[in-house]
Amino acid sequence: MSERFALTAPRIFDGERWLHDAALILRGGLIETVTTRDAAPSGIRTISLQDGMLVPGFIDLQVNGGGGVLLNEHPDLDAIRTICTAHAKFGTVGLLPTLITDTPEITAATIAAGEKAARENVPGFLGLHLEGPHLSVARKGTHHPSLIRPMEDADLTRLIDARKHLPVLLTTVAPENTSNEQIRTLAQAGIIISLGHSDCSYATAREAAAAGASMMTHLFNAMSPLGHREPGMVGAALDIGALNVGLIADGLHVDPAAMRVALRAKTGPGHIFLVTDAMSTIGTDMTSFTLNGRTIYRAEGRLTLADGTLAGADLDMISAVRFMHRTIGLPLEEALRMASLYPATSIGLGDRLGALREGMRASFLHLDDQLDVRRTVIDGQIVFGDSFE
Repeated sequence: MSERFALTAPRIFDGERWLHDAALILRGGLIETVTTRDAAPSGIRTISLQDGMLVPGFIDLQVNGGGGVLLNEHPDLDAIRTICTAHAKFGTVGLLPTLITDTPEITAATIAAGEKAARENVPGFLGLHLEGPHLSVARKGTHHPSLIRPMEDADLTRLIDARKHLPVLLTTVAPENTSNEQIRTLAQAGIIISLGHSDCSYATAREAAAAGASMMTHLFNAMSPLGHREPGMVGAALDIGALNVGLIADGLHVDPAAMRVALRAKTGPGHIFLVTDAMSTIGTDMTSFTLNGRTIYRAEGRLTLADGTLAGADLDMISAVRFMHRTIGLPLEEALRMASLYPATSIGLGDRLGALREGMRASFLHLDDQLDVRRTVIDGQIVFGDSFE
């Protein structure tokens, strides 16, 4: 779709407001403008959608797998392609394949695969998220305790070198195993630091944020809880305005009441944004899979270890949006922003993705009125769904 053309729809959400009977003008994989149907330029090809809506594509910053593939088990370029393709069916136009705590060898292979994906412009690939291994054993969740360890100079160097070849590099760390000086050095190198899997205090989290951490990983899960005398990491996530905070909105990882409380409490300018924490099951009928030599079981929407510990999520992004809108009661536009604009802004891409505005990438969705994904478009190319013709 390198030509200039207009795409009209009953409704278009530009990331801020709804436009009715509107037109999206596209050229060369970019958005030229969004306007009313009547004001669309004359003399260009126009494709009219008779139903549904056009909305910004979703951005997912925590994706462990999809399409039957788990990044830890297949740290290679083909796996990254498969994961991106699997999630595009559910409205995700950009994601960070996420490596759960693993060996230095698996980490190095993942970084090399991410660098290849960046060079080959794999549709949907935005960079990498390394979740661990510098976490807290006390809040390990499904991360294998034998692989968790303090950050060393070699780790610091590896991350800084990797960032030079990746468009985005995000890493989740715990202050127990990562010093504020290390956080400061990584942040200055352009690496996004997220705090997670930690039992640290509110004060310690605030110090890490002051050193350069700008995010919190999966709010409420694997972190010290909010207490009335010790606010913990949950208190820090909600009270420190500079922090953007991921949320797994499947109704299993966090109770809906806790979600509503958090949404009311979050201090800006940071936002709560949606993540799937998806595993290899997305887009498949798998009933189990393996992570770090341990079997994870899929049943009734849950992914668990044999002892019942939640192990990632069986969740896609459009389902998370529907949950926030229908169960939590958010206006649809806010639920959409939580899946698009807020995560894009959190990783410094809010001027290119997450909204439909002049000069931004033409990465968007055609949703029907039941909020099912009809088409997914990345940089002007349909990657899921029928042709617009």
